[in-house]
Amino acid sequence: MTTERVSHETQDFAPRRGWRPDGPLSLGITGLWLSIIVLLPLAAIAAQAFDDGAGGFWDGITDPAALQALGITVVVSLIVGVVNVLFGTVIAWVLVRDEFPGKGVVNAIIDLPFALPTIVASLVLLALYGPNSPFDIHLAATQPGVVLALTFVTLPFVVRQVQPVLMELDTSVEEAAAVLGAGNRVIWSRIVLPALLPAILSGAGLAFTRAIGEFGSVVLIGGNIPGKTQVASQYIQQQIEVDEPVNAAAVSVALLVIAFVVLFLLRVVAKIQTRREGSE
Repeated sequence: MTTERVSHETQDFAPRRGWRPDGPLSLGITGLWLSIIVLLPLAAIAAQAFDDGAGGFWDGITDPAALQALGITVVVSLIVGVVNVLFGTVIAWVLVRDEFPGKGVVNAIIDLPFALPTIVASLVLLALYGPNSPFDIHLAATQPGVVLALTFVTLPFVVRQVQPVLMELDTSVEEAAAVLGAGNRVIWSRIVLPALLPAILSGAGLAFTRAIGEFGSVVLIGGNIPGKTQVASQYIQQQIEVDEPVNAAAVSVALLVIAFVVLFLLRVVAKIQTRREGSE
């Protein structure tokens, strides 16, 4: 092989200068896109919330009807988060660790709430559990009905966060613990749960933040009863309809702050847990 040929082949395999996925151009495009899609709308809603000054913003979020809607939203969303953590983790476990006929169909059904328009979910739930329920279960215009609707649309978040972690979990550690005499409860609490906890917390945070801003799935079955089933998203729509955009924006900002704080705290807890697991 001649020197010229070696030099030519070396040039072919040498790194080429130019555009790189992690270069300044990519960072600029990412920053621009996030600004257009996320930051600008957030800045616009925050600016509108303070159109009447800090006093107008404070009046908007401390209005009794607004506080009731926010309170109902947070409480219901917390319940939804807990329900999804329990059942979502169980479903993820079954999908990963068990084999049964129709497993692929069940796995596909989990993602159905992502694809189904939420208003359709509300319509279906109203037909099943409304005044003309075929099961004689009447949940329309009740908080359990709101919980059911929000649980339906947020279930995939926990399942899809926990499932890949379970798939990568080394089962030999569990088997070794079982050989040494550890029971199922000890194996779950000492080995499996600590490994899953960051994913569970992440899924719970996503489910909670989706629930506090959900509108379509509760619009029919919820009934929109102030002080009882009216959630924050419905209160915001009501304020827009009565030409009170500042109040609507103020409650929207409150929801954004709640969602940000919850996600931030859960991320901190998940990182602490991950570091603790890595140091052990």
